[in-house]
Amino acid sequence: MPTIDVNGTTLYYEDDGPRDAPALVMSPSMFFDTRMFQAQADHFNDRYRVIRYDHRGQGRSARAPRDQLDYDTLTQDVVELIGALGIAPVVFVGNSMGGFVGLRLAARHPELLRSAVVMGTSADVEEQVEEMDVLIDVLGEHGMEPILEGLLTFMMGETTLNDPSRAHILAGVRQLLLSRGPEYADAAWHIPHRAGVLDELAAITVPLVVVAGTEDHTYPPEKSKQIVAGVPHAELVVMEHTGHVHALENPDGVIDLLERHLPTVV
Repeated sequence: MPTIDVNGTTLYYEDDGPRDAPALVMSPSMFFDTRMFQAQADHFNDRYRVIRYDHRGQGRSARAPRDQLDYDTLTQDVVELIGALGIAPVVFVGNSMGGFVGLRLAARHPELLRSAVVMGTSADVEEQVEEMDVLIDVLGEHGMEPILEGLLTFMMGETTLNDPSRAHILAGVRQLLLSRGPEYADAAWHIPHRAGVLDELAAITVPLVVVAGTEDHTYPPEKSKQIVAGVPHAELVVMEHTGHVHALENPDGVIDLLERHLPTVV
Protein backbone atom coordinates (compact mmCIF):
# COMPACT_ATOMS: atom_id res chain seq x y z
CA MET A 1 0.00 0.00 0.00
CA PRO A 2 1.69 3.26 -1.09
CA THR A 3 1.94 5.72 1.79
CA ILE A 4 4.08 8.74 2.47
CA ASP A 5 4.96 10.55 5.71
CA VAL A 6 4.38 14.30 5.43
CA ASN A 7 3.49 17.09 7.86
CA GLY A 8 3.35 14.77 10.85
CA THR A 9 0.94 12.28 9.30
CA THR A 10 0.87 9.35 6.89
CA LEU A 11 -1.09 9.78 3.66
CA TYR A 12 -2.27 6.98 1.40
CA TYR A 13 -1.86 7.85 -2.27
CA GLU A 14 -1.96 6.30 -5.71
CA ASP A 15 0.55 7.29 -8.37
CA ASP A 16 -0.26 6.35 -11.98
CA GLY A 17 1.21 7.29 -15.31
CA PRO A 18 4.67 8.22 -16.63
CA ARG A 19 6.94 9.57 -13.89
CA ASP A 20 8.33 12.30 -16.15
CA ALA A 21 4.91 13.53 -17.35
CA PRO A 22 3.16 16.66 -16.03
CA ALA A 23 1.41 15.83 -12.77
CA LEU A 24 -2.25 16.07 -11.83
CA VAL A 25 -3.10 15.93 -8.11
CA MET A 26 -6.68 14.92 -7.29
CA SER A 27 -8.27 15.68 -3.91
CA PRO A 28 -11.60 14.08 -2.94
CA SER A 29 -14.77 15.17 -1.14
CA MET A 30 -15.61 14.49 2.49
CA PHE A 31 -16.16 10.73 3.12
CA PHE A 32 -14.66 9.79 -0.28
CA ASP A 33 -11.19 8.56 -1.17
CA THR A 34 -8.91 7.93 -4.16
CA ARG A 35 -11.63 5.91 -5.89
CA MET A 36 -13.61 9.09 -6.44
CA PHE A 37 -11.34 9.99 -9.36
CA GLN A 38 -10.86 6.49 -10.78
CA ALA A 39 -12.51 7.31 -14.11
CA GLN A 40 -10.38 10.41 -14.58
CA ALA A 41 -7.17 8.63 -13.58
CA ASP A 42 -7.87 5.78 -16.00
CA HIS A 43 -8.48 8.28 -18.80
CA PHE A 44 -5.43 10.51 -18.29
CA ASN A 45 -2.70 8.23 -16.95
CA ASP A 46 -1.37 7.44 -20.41
CA ARG A 47 -0.28 11.09 -20.82
CA TYR A 48 -0.06 12.50 -17.30
CA ARG A 49 1.23 11.45 -13.91
CA VAL A 50 -1.96 11.23 -11.86
CA ILE A 51 -1.64 11.44 -8.08
CA ARG A 52 -4.74 10.69 -5.99
CA TYR A 53 -4.63 10.76 -2.21
CA ASP A 54 -6.83 10.32 0.86
CA HIS A 55 -7.11 13.23 3.30
CA ARG A 56 -5.68 12.64 6.75
CA GLY A 57 -8.35 11.15 8.97
CA GLN A 58 -10.14 9.54 6.02
CA GLY A 59 -9.84 6.57 3.67
CA ARG A 60 -6.59 4.72 4.11
CA SER A 61 -4.62 7.69 5.45
CA ALA A 62 -3.71 7.91 9.13
CA ARG A 63 -6.34 8.92 11.66
CA ALA A 64 -5.91 12.21 13.51
CA PRO A 65 -7.66 14.06 16.34
CA ARG A 66 -10.28 16.67 15.49
CA ASP A 67 -7.96 19.61 16.14
CA GLN A 68 -5.57 18.36 13.44
CA LEU A 69 -8.18 18.05 10.67
CA ASP A 70 -8.67 21.73 9.83
CA TYR A 71 -8.18 23.02 6.29
CA ASP A 72 -4.96 24.90 6.96
CA THR A 73 -3.45 21.60 8.09
CA LEU A 74 -4.91 19.67 5.15
CA THR A 75 -3.53 22.28 2.77
CA GLN A 76 -0.07 21.96 4.30
CA ASP A 77 -0.36 18.18 3.87
CA VAL A 78 -0.67 18.71 0.11
CA VAL A 79 2.15 21.25 0.03
CA GLU A 80 4.44 18.67 1.59
CA LEU A 81 3.08 15.81 -0.53
CA ILE A 82 3.89 17.74 -3.72
CA GLY A 83 7.33 18.57 -2.36
CA ALA A 84 8.11 15.03 -1.23
CA LEU A 85 7.16 13.59 -4.62
CA GLY A 86 9.05 16.33 -6.49
CA ILE A 87 6.19 16.93 -8.93
CA ALA A 88 5.70 20.72 -8.89
CA PRO A 89 4.19 22.51 -10.65
CA VAL A 90 0.99 20.47 -10.75
CA VAL A 91 -2.59 20.82 -11.93
CA PHE A 92 -4.67 20.47 -8.76
CA VAL A 93 -8.19 19.05 -9.08
CA GLY A 94 -10.43 19.17 -6.00
CA ASN A 95 -14.08 18.23 -5.46
CA SER A 96 -15.94 19.94 -2.57
CA MET A 97 -13.62 19.44 0.43
CA GLY A 98 -10.82 19.03 -2.08
CA GLY A 99 -11.87 22.41 -3.43
CA PHE A 100 -11.49 23.98 0.02
CA VAL A 101 -7.89 22.78 -0.10
CA GLY A 102 -7.43 23.82 -3.73
CA LEU A 103 -8.44 27.43 -3.13
CA ARG A 104 -6.09 27.72 -0.16
CA LEU A 105 -3.28 26.11 -2.12
CA ALA A 106 -3.78 28.44 -5.09
CA ALA A 107 -3.84 31.55 -2.91
CA ARG A 108 -0.90 30.63 -0.69
CA HIS A 109 1.40 28.51 -2.86
CA PRO A 110 1.09 29.54 -6.52
CA GLU A 111 4.65 28.35 -7.15
CA LEU A 112 3.44 24.76 -6.76
CA LEU A 113 0.66 24.99 -9.35
CA ARG A 114 0.15 25.15 -13.08
CA SER A 115 -3.55 25.66 -12.37
CA ALA A 116 -6.40 24.61 -10.09
CA VAL A 117 -9.77 23.11 -10.95
CA VAL A 118 -12.27 23.24 -8.08
CA MET A 119 -15.70 21.62 -8.28
CA GLY A 120 -18.76 21.97 -6.05
CA THR A 121 -17.02 24.11 -3.46
CA SER A 122 -17.17 27.41 -1.61
CA ALA A 123 -14.81 30.14 -0.44
CA ASP A 124 -17.35 31.47 2.03
CA VAL A 125 -18.17 30.50 5.59
CA GLU A 126 -20.78 27.79 5.95
CA GLU A 127 -24.44 28.87 5.76
CA GLN A 128 -25.90 25.53 6.87
CA VAL A 129 -24.09 25.17 10.18
CA GLU A 130 -27.04 24.04 12.29
CA GLU A 131 -28.23 21.45 9.77
CA MET A 132 -24.72 20.04 9.36
CA ASP A 133 -24.04 19.98 13.10
CA VAL A 134 -27.14 17.85 13.65
CA LEU A 135 -25.96 15.31 11.07
CA ILE A 136 -22.42 15.31 12.47
CA ASP A 137 -23.62 14.75 16.04
CA VAL A 138 -25.74 11.77 14.95
CA LEU A 139 -22.83 10.39 12.92
CA GLY A 140 -20.51 10.64 15.92
CA GLU A 141 -22.98 8.95 18.26
CA HIS A 142 -24.71 6.39 16.05
CA GLY A 143 -22.73 5.99 12.82
CA MET A 144 -23.77 6.55 9.25
CA GLU A 145 -26.97 4.53 8.91
CA PRO A 146 -29.40 6.95 10.63
CA ILE A 147 -28.31 9.87 8.42
CA LEU A 148 -27.64 8.00 5.19
CA GLU A 149 -30.77 8.91 3.25
CA GLY A 150 -30.62 12.55 4.29
CA LEU A 151 -26.95 12.74 3.37
CA LEU A 152 -27.56 11.21 -0.04
CA THR A 153 -30.29 13.77 -0.73
CA PHE A 154 -27.97 16.54 0.46
CA MET A 155 -25.05 15.45 -1.71
CA MET A 156 -26.46 13.92 -4.87
CA GLY A 157 -28.36 15.71 -7.63
CA GLU A 158 -31.93 14.87 -8.58
CA THR A 159 -30.75 13.16 -11.76
CA THR A 160 -28.44 10.82 -9.86
CA LEU A 161 -31.12 10.10 -7.27
CA ASN A 162 -33.81 9.27 -9.84
CA ASP A 163 -32.33 8.33 -13.22
CA PRO A 164 -32.06 4.51 -13.62
CA SER A 165 -28.98 4.98 -15.80
CA ARG A 166 -27.16 6.33 -12.74
CA ALA A 167 -28.42 3.70 -10.32
CA HIS A 168 -24.96 2.11 -10.18
CA ILE A 169 -23.42 5.45 -9.14
CA LEU A 170 -25.97 5.91 -6.37
CA ALA A 171 -25.49 2.32 -5.18
CA GLY A 172 -21.71 2.78 -5.09
CA VAL A 173 -21.95 6.00 -3.07
CA ARG A 174 -24.43 4.38 -0.70
CA GLN A 175 -22.08 1.46 -0.10
CA LEU A 176 -19.10 3.76 0.45
CA LEU A 177 -20.95 5.96 2.93
CA LEU A 178 -22.14 2.95 4.92
CA SER A 179 -18.49 1.92 5.32
CA ARG A 180 -17.70 5.18 7.17
CA GLY A 181 -17.80 4.93 10.94
CA PRO A 182 -18.44 7.46 13.73
CA GLU A 183 -14.80 8.59 13.65
CA TYR A 184 -15.56 10.49 10.44
CA ALA A 185 -17.48 13.02 12.53
CA ASP A 186 -14.17 14.63 13.50
CA ALA A 187 -13.27 15.48 9.89
CA ALA A 188 -16.85 16.39 9.02
CA TRP A 189 -17.01 18.88 11.92
CA HIS A 190 -14.57 21.17 10.12
CA ILE A 191 -16.88 21.66 7.14
CA PRO A 192 -19.47 23.83 8.93
CA HIS A 193 -16.83 25.36 11.23
CA ARG A 194 -14.21 26.28 8.64
CA ALA A 195 -12.98 29.83 8.12
CA GLY A 196 -13.85 31.48 4.84
CA VAL A 197 -11.19 32.49 2.34
CA LEU A 198 -13.01 35.16 0.36
CA ASP A 199 -10.36 37.64 1.45
CA GLU A 200 -7.63 35.40 -0.01
CA LEU A 201 -9.11 35.05 -3.49
CA ALA A 202 -7.38 38.18 -4.78
CA ALA A 203 -4.04 36.45 -4.18
CA ILE A 204 -4.85 33.73 -6.73
CA THR A 205 -2.82 34.36 -9.86
CA VAL A 206 -2.70 30.86 -11.36
CA PRO A 207 -5.35 29.76 -13.89
CA LEU A 208 -8.48 28.73 -12.00
CA VAL A 209 -11.50 26.78 -13.25
CA VAL A 210 -14.55 26.83 -10.98
CA VAL A 211 -17.17 24.15 -11.68
CA ALA A 212 -20.77 24.33 -10.49
CA GLY A 213 -23.51 21.71 -10.72
CA THR A 214 -27.04 22.86 -11.51
CA GLU A 215 -28.38 20.27 -9.01
CA ASP A 216 -25.86 20.92 -6.22
CA HIS A 217 -27.82 21.37 -2.97
CA THR A 218 -24.69 21.74 -0.84
CA TYR A 219 -22.92 24.56 -2.71
CA PRO A 220 -25.20 25.74 -5.53
CA PRO A 221 -23.89 27.71 -8.52
CA GLU A 222 -24.09 31.00 -6.61
CA LYS A 223 -21.16 29.86 -4.48
CA SER A 224 -19.07 29.20 -7.59
CA LYS A 225 -20.03 32.59 -9.01
CA GLN A 226 -18.90 34.17 -5.74
CA ILE A 227 -15.44 32.64 -6.21
CA VAL A 228 -15.23 33.84 -9.81
CA ALA A 229 -16.23 37.35 -8.71
CA GLY A 230 -13.15 37.35 -6.46
CA VAL A 231 -10.80 35.95 -9.12
CA PRO A 232 -11.50 37.93 -12.31
CA HIS A 233 -9.43 35.69 -14.57
CA ALA A 234 -11.19 32.53 -13.36
CA GLU A 235 -13.36 30.45 -15.70
CA LEU A 236 -16.82 29.37 -14.57
CA VAL A 237 -18.14 26.06 -15.90
CA VAL A 238 -21.72 25.05 -15.12
CA MET A 239 -22.56 21.35 -15.48
CA GLU A 240 -26.16 20.38 -16.10
CA HIS A 241 -27.75 17.37 -14.38
CA THR A 242 -24.93 17.31 -11.81
CA GLY A 243 -25.12 17.52 -8.04
CA HIS A 244 -22.33 17.97 -5.52
CA VAL A 245 -20.14 14.99 -6.38
CA HIS A 246 -19.02 15.94 -9.88
CA ALA A 247 -16.27 13.39 -10.39
CA LEU A 248 -18.70 10.50 -9.81
CA GLU A 249 -22.04 11.94 -10.94
CA ASN A 250 -20.67 13.35 -14.19
CA PRO A 251 -17.33 11.61 -14.82
CA ASP A 252 -17.40 12.18 -18.57
CA GLY A 253 -18.17 15.86 -18.07
CA VAL A 254 -15.15 16.21 -15.79
CA ILE A 255 -12.96 14.36 -18.28
CA ASP A 256 -14.14 16.61 -21.13
CA LEU A 257 -13.47 19.70 -19.04
CA LEU A 258 -9.94 18.55 -18.25
CA GLU A 259 -9.33 17.63 -21.88
CA ARG A 260 -10.09 21.24 -22.78
CA HIS A 261 -8.21 22.78 -19.87
CA LEU A 262 -4.99 20.81 -19.66
CA PRO A 263 -3.51 21.81 -23.05
CA THR A 264 -3.84 25.47 -22.03
CA VAL A 265 -1.59 25.07 -18.97
CA VAL A 266 0.74 22.13 -19.75
